[in-house]
Amino acid sequence: MKYLIGVDLGTSGTKTVLFDTAGNVIASKTVGYPMYQPQNGWAEQEPIDWYNAAVETIKYVSSTVDPADIAGLGISGQMHGLVMLDENGDVIRPSIIWCDQRTGAECEDITRLVGRERLIEITANPALTGFTASKIMWVKKNEPENYAKCRHILLPKDYVRYKLTGEFATEVSDASGMQLLDIANRCWSDEVLDKLGIDKSLLAKVYESPEVTGVITEEASKLTGLNPGTIVVGGAGDNAAAAVGTGVVSDGTAFTTIGTSGVVFAHTSQMSIDKAGRVHTFCCAVPGAWHVMGVTQAAGLSLKWFRDNFCESEMNTAKEMGVDTYYLTDKEAAQSPIGANKLVYLPYLMGERTPHLNPDCRGMFFGLSAIHTKRDMIRAVMEGVSYSLRDCWEILKEMGVDIDDMTACGGGGSSPLWRSMLADIYNCPIKTCTSKEGPALGVAILAGVGAGIYPSVEDACAKMIHYNPAQEPDAESVPEYQKYYEVYTQLYKDVKDTYSKLASI
Repeated sequence: MKYLIGVDLGTSGTKTVLFDTAGNVIASKTVGYPMYQPQNGWAEQEPIDWYNAAVETIKYVSSTVDPADIAGLGISGQMHGLVMLDENGDVIRPSIIWCDQRTGAECEDITRLVGRERLIEITANPALTGFTASKIMWVKKNEPENYAKCRHILLPKDYVRYKLTGEFATEVSDASGMQLLDIANRCWSDEVLDKLGIDKSLLAKVYESPEVTGVITEEASKLTGLNPGTIVVGGAGDNAAAAVGTGVVSDGTAFTTIGTSGVVFAHTSQMSIDKAGRVHTFCCAVPGAWHVMGVTQAAGLSLKWFRDNFCESEMNTAKEMGVDTYYLTDKEAAQSPIGANKLVYLPYLMGERTPHLNPDCRGMFFGLSAIHTKRDMIRAVMEGVSYSLRDCWEILKEMGVDIDDMTACGGGGSSPLWRSMLADIYNCPIKTCTSKEGPALGVAILAGVGAGIYPSVEDACAKMIHYNPAQEPDAESVPEYQKYYEVYTQLYKDVKDTYSKLASI
């Protein structure tokens, strides 16, 4: 029996899972670590915390089987984080991670130096504060002594790879989020690097996601329990890894995630770029292919906000019953009709990315009257988030990315009511995977390809991923939701200018 390891390096912790070659979970362990916010809007982590968590979790899962039977390891990681190493391979400063917002001025600099249209042509995205390039520029401007010491720039998962293998390597999906990659040609962009004044020698070698990037060293073997020489493949950024872990690896397939934010992620074998910059186009974990991803900022966050502020009785009842509060809020929302008695919610609690790319827009209940109850408001929140995800899908359609196979995942995807809303609002069947391991399973699959167990990512997914029956759209509900979706899309247009006025006060 052969086994594969998937390491999922997240923001709150690292989860490592051991799978057999049929995709079954053999062992799993998670270790958490802190995030630091030295100033408002800043977010940093210590790279050594990631490595220590990886070592501890790998050691645990590898101890459950004969290490000689572990064929390979893949790493999924939080994207966009900046790790800077000196000539000895030591960390120079804490990592500035994906949600850090200090780099607004640097994004303006990047846009000016490269040109907005040219930047999107090469990197497929406008300059964004979350991406790595602006973080490099910030250190260069504000901490020149640290930049002068820098000899290697890595992403979070690639730092863990370096510590395990001694190799400076990255792969196309994660590198796409640095805003330094030529997305069409899957290599570093000399033009962008030259215009930004970033030395190409600082960057790691770029691989395809299932390629072998190195092997476990003797030193790492002693710490993890893995045999020396165990292969480590490229792995993938978190969303690209989740795509593999849900089988979104061919044209027509996509997934919807409802976590804190919401994502509609579609695979495409033909690169497509939104010139308005409303969605992200990245290289995906399937060699020679790409993915397009729309993001709504406050998906599950909208329901959590409502729960935390207005559902104290439900939280207390849920605690007494030993169930999740969302189980009760689902029950309440199900008692409200489609359209929540003519109540529409805009989920712009944190501004918006897709389709509006507007940091000033804010949330709204529209149509509120004395008839409405808490159950109507809960349903309106769930419907509003679903409409925002439909907005993402509509942008993908504009780009010629067709979808006929949709998988739901994330916390919201586990809600039967939310899945039925998505099926009706998308007018598309919505299925779920039997495995909840997502990114960890995805990079384990990539490791299986790199180890030669499977000939391709697509073949590995067919063997290792299994699905529950799909939620079919209801023919009577589809047109009812469409009426409210049209009201929803009109609302932003009607209040767009007012958002700017409010922000300026």
